[in-house]
Amino acid sequence: MLSGNAIIFLTLVWGTLEGQTISQISECGFACSEGVSCKSKVNRNIFNSFCRQPLPSVTPSVLESLTLSTTTKCVHRGACALHLSVSASLIMEESLRGLEICLLSLDTQETRCHSARIPKVSSQKMVGRTLQVHFDCFEVSVAQHLYVTLKTIPYYCEVQISREYRVEDCTDADVGRNIPACFAGRLNYNVDHAQKAIKVHFADIPRSQAYYVRLCLKWFACEDYSPPVLVNAEQPGKAVSLKYSQLLPCLCIEGWAAVPDAVRIQICPFENDTRILWDYIFYNPFAQSLSWEPPCPVQGQVHLCGMSKTDDLCWELSHTGRTAPGNVHYLQVDPQPWLCMKFTTLQGSWVRCPFADGNFPGWKMKIHQLPDKFRASFISRSPAHFQVHLCNRTEPFHCHVLETISVGSQGDADAIAHVDIPEAEVCSPDICIQGWRTDVDYSVPAQMCDIRCNRSYRKRQRRPHDSPLTIHRDPGTGGDPPRSLS
Repeated sequence: MLSGNAIIFLTLVWGTLEGQTISQISECGFACSEGVSCKSKVNRNIFNSFCRQPLPSVTPSVLESLTLSTTTKCVHRGACALHLSVSASLIMEESLRGLEICLLSLDTQETRCHSARIPKVSSQKMVGRTLQVHFDCFEVSVAQHLYVTLKTIPYYCEVQISREYRVEDCTDADVGRNIPACFAGRLNYNVDHAQKAIKVHFADIPRSQAYYVRLCLKWFACEDYSPPVLVNAEQPGKAVSLKYSQLLPCLCIEGWAAVPDAVRIQICPFENDTRILWDYIFYNPFAQSLSWEPPCPVQGQVHLCGMSKTDDLCWELSHTGRTAPGNVHYLQVDPQPWLCMKFTTLQGSWVRCPFADGNFPGWKMKIHQLPDKFRASFISRSPAHFQVHLCNRTEPFHCHVLETISVGSQGDADAIAHVDIPEAEVCSPDICIQGWRTDVDYSVPAQMCDIRCNRSYRKRQRRPHDSPLTIHRDPGTGGDPPRSLS
């Protein structure tokens, strides 16, 4: 047996048994044990919030039971409200005057209480007997999460029963059939592209039910895109015109009955049309940052890539992979016409080249053939630094670097820096000349391969006494017309 100082704290999940039908009541009410005069009070007694030390005769066992269930009170079929039915029993002691039942909504933190009191004269006659109380006037909402507490009056410390209770949701047959908040109905719509509007109306809901319709952008929740439009019960089936600016894949139509905590129905008709998202690329020329900031969440991979001029393939740059959803940012990006973004989702791959229009300062590498040597020249519309790679092309987009040659610093816009490469270095199959910009983190090389010499040349091994590479900086372009780059 528990002692007078024992602690009782029961936390249970209590709900309607599977398959059990929710009972109906015609009126909510309050009742005490037969023949006992009880006074009912439906508000909280603030003084009963403070406990006192229990007397030896008041142990936790005086609170015999607490039973919870859900009931419905209907005006007519399809227009019902949910109530929590509470049954409790208390073994009366001389110092007790009744009991208090309190409901705390874990969703809103709202507290509601009901107390049942017995006059002092009657309570003395009830000592040792059981007081039973039934109350079913606590109105609750669909799927509400409650914390129910049963205390004595007066409240003795640690003498209470507490239970968690979750009201049935709309998947319950009785709730789904009778509670207006569960009448999601069905949405019909058509798109007027000329007016940039979506015309929506509800179907399969009671004619007496008002409802809301809106457009929203679906991220973790559906965020407002347009204010909700109320359709009154007197206008059943009325079409509502909702304006849009773009048909985004996360643009959804949402509707719900005009009652608290109503179930919402959503349709996202454009969710598979993600191509518009690839246009949300932004470049900041001052920070040299390239960003992709989509207005909708999308699952996939993002890479920077270099566009080939011959077959429209874009080869991915190493260490540029980013995972969506979320914004993607690259710092220190070279704004080259052939530097692009590649997006890969379950629907396929798309490439966008934000600098293809040539509106940003860029640079060019030109290859001139001179007697016994080639000259790689760089001209840039903004200050930049470059390197030259000699490489052996092993695959269409892979070139094994054989030698790296630094190019003199180009600190002035429109200045030219060049490097001379002996003919012996490049007149060989699969040897390429690559030009890189080195003062940024992300850049695509300009590359020239399959270089043909003007005279027949037999490849020989380079010896230590061969002429070294020479670097020049000139104020003008000069030289022969450039060859095309591949």
